[in-house]
Amino acid sequence: MSGSYDESAGADDTMDSFWEVGNYKRAVKRFDDGHRLCNDLMGCLQERAKIEKAYGDQLTAWSKRWRQLIEKGPQYGSVEKAWLGVMTEAEKVSELHQDVKNNLLNEDVEKVKNWQKEAYHKQMIGGFKEAKEAEEGFKKAQKPWAKKLKEMEAAKKTYHMACKEEKLAAAREANGKTEASVTPDQQKKLHEKVDKCKQDVQKAKEKYEKSLDELNKCTPQYMESMEQVFDQCQQHEVKRLTFLKEALLDIKRHLNLTENQSYSTIYRELERMILSANTQEDLKWFSNNHGPGMPMNWPVFEEYNPDQAAAPPKKKKPDGAPPTPSTDHVAPPGDRSSVSSYDKNQAYSAEWSDDEQPTAYSSNENGGNRNSFEDDSSTGRGGVRVRALYDYDGQEQDELTFKAGDELTKIEDEDEQGWCRGRLDSGQEGLYPANYVESI
Repeated sequence: MSGSYDESAGADDTMDSFWEVGNYKRAVKRFDDGHRLCNDLMGCLQERAKIEKAYGDQLTAWSKRWRQLIEKGPQYGSVEKAWLGVMTEAEKVSELHQDVKNNLLNEDVEKVKNWQKEAYHKQMIGGFKEAKEAEEGFKKAQKPWAKKLKEMEAAKKTYHMACKEEKLAAAREANGKTEASVTPDQQKKLHEKVDKCKQDVQKAKEKYEKSLDELNKCTPQYMESMEQVFDQCQQHEVKRLTFLKEALLDIKRHLNLTENQSYSTIYRELERMILSANTQEDLKWFSNNHGPGMPMNWPVFEEYNPDQAAAPPKKKKPDGAPPTPSTDHVAPPGDRSSVSSYDKNQAYSAEWSDDEQPTAYSSNENGGNRNSFEDDSSTGRGGVRVRALYDYDGQEQDELTFKAGDELTKIEDEDEQGWCRGRLDSGQEGLYPANYVESI
C-alpha cells in the first residue's frame, strides 16, 4: 500500500535498530529536517505565486490587446458587447489570480514562517535547542546500557578467544599422541595445557554470562528511558505534521477559485451578456446606419440660381484648402494601425515557449495574411488602400469620418482643392482631405 509503513520490514535485521548505540540520531535529525521542510514549503509557495502573477498579467495584456481589436473592428451591436464580455471575464479572472498570489505570499508563507520561528529556536553555537535537548536526553538514557553493553562485548570476546585456545591445545595434544618424536613428558605438558584452557574457557564463560545477565537486567530501564525521550520528539513532530496539514488546506482554499463566489459570478454575468445579444436589433441598427434605413437627399428639380453657380468649390475653407491636420491627433504607437491582426504582430508568436503556436483565427484560403477585420468589399472593386494619419470628423453628410490608424480605399484621386473620394470598409463612400492619409 502506497505511503504506508510495513512494521514487519526489517524485523529480522536488528543491525540497524533504533536500540543500537547511536541510532537515536535519526530521531534527532528530524528537527533539522522539519526546519528545512518549512523553508522548502515557503519556496514552493513563492514559485506558485510567481506563476499566478504571470498568468494574471498575461490575461490582462491579452484582454487589452483584443479589446482594442474588437472595438476598432467591424463587429457592431450587442454581439460586439458580448464579445467584449470575454475580455471583461479575463480582466476579472486576472484580478482573482492576483488575489491568489497575494494570499499565498501574505498569508500562507507568513504563516509557515511564523510557525517555524516559534517551533525551532536556533542556538548561538549552531543547531536548534530542541535537537540539542533530544540529543542529551537520548545520551543520558543510553549511557548506562551502553556501558554494560561494552563490558558484555569484552567478556564475549574473551570467552571466544579462550574457546579458540582450547581447540588449538586439544589439536596439539591429539597430534602429539600420533607422532613418535613427542616424548611422554611433552605429551603430559600438552595435556596440562588443554586442562588449563578448559578452565580458562569456563571462567570466561561465567564472566560472559554474568555480564550478559547484567545487561539484560538493565535493558528494560534503558528501553523505558529511551521511549520517553522518543515520545517527546514524537510530540514535536505531531505538531509539525498537524500544522503542515492545516497549512496545505489553507493553500488549497486559496488556490481553488471554484470555491470563490465571485469566480462563479463572473461566468454568470458573461453568460447573461452573451444571451442578451439580440440579432434582430443588431440587424436593424446596421440597416439604419449603413443600409436602406439611412436618410437620403433624393434629387429634386432645382431652379437656376446665379449665386449658386458662383459658389466656391465644395468643402473649401476660406483659404481654399481642406482642413489642416492637427498633430494632436497623431495615432500613438499601438493604436489601430498597429493592432490589426496576428499576422501584423508576429511578436506574439515568439512568446510561446513550446512547439504549439497560437491559432491564427484570421487565416484564410490564401494563407492567412489578411487582416481579420478587413472587409471583403475592399477587394475586387478597384482603388488604392490608404491609412489615416489623423482623426477626421466629417462635417457634412457626404464626408467620411475616421480615426487615426483606420484603413480605407481611395477610389478617386485628389482634386485641385485637395479632396479625395474614398470608401470605408463598411461600404460608406464620401470625401476626405487628401493630406489626412498615406498610402499603404
